[in-house]
Amino acid sequence: MVFQEVIKNLMEEKHLTQQALADALGINQTTVGQWLSGKKKPSYDSILLLYQIYQIEPNELFGIE
Repeated sequence: MVFQEVIKNLMEEKHLTQQALADALGINQTTVGQWLSGKKKPSYDSILLLYQIYQIEPNELFGIE
């Protein structure tokens, strides 16, 4: 599973909008949209925040087993 799918699943599970996820991570909503479209990948800091806030392992985010 690629990170876009993981983020989409996370957003669905937590009932988050792109704006809500962006606010939680302290980033711009446009950045979340770019992640979902595959134009960008999360920064190291965003990956750490995703892990801390939503209890997701960094490797899970990129489909590494």
